[in-house]
Amino acid sequence: MADLKPTLTGGCQCGAVRYALLSEPTHASICHCRMCQKAFGNYFAPLTGVPRSDLVWTTGQPGIFKSSEAVERGFCRDCGTPLTFSYVEQDRITVSIGSLDEPGRVTPEIQYGLESKLRAFEMLHTLPGERTEDYASPEDLKKMASRQHPDHD
Repeated sequence: MADLKPTLTGGCQCGAVRYALLSEPTHASICHCRMCQKAFGNYFAPLTGVPRSDLVWTTGQPGIFKSSEAVERGFCRDCGTPLTFSYVEQDRITVSIGSLDEPGRVTPEIQYGLESKLRAFEMLHTLPGERTEDYASPEDLKKMASRQHPDHD
């Protein structure tokens, strides 16, 4: 990788597993299928991908869970962060958009697994919201200081 400049980098919450993408990721999506909901502990899984040869592990290696005969999911064994999704018979691997150091550079373009889309997802944008500093005391904010790996190597 010394000769190749990464297009994007990312990794898990604790920093035990880090990666670099050597090409611009494409086909960003969110998947509402029940397996993705469980794998991410969320309403959906946001993913974007590259050819397998364009994903390089720069620190550590992910654990792999084969969630079906067709799919493998990569995750950090230490902190549990979902990192990858791939069909075992395809030359493409996707990374979780949230694990990218610059997730805002990727915008989903399609949704999958609509048969499992949760009704609450449709109204999330209508919920009132507050910034953390609006309800947390200065003492609480100090306790909430992040222990996450920074969004860079």
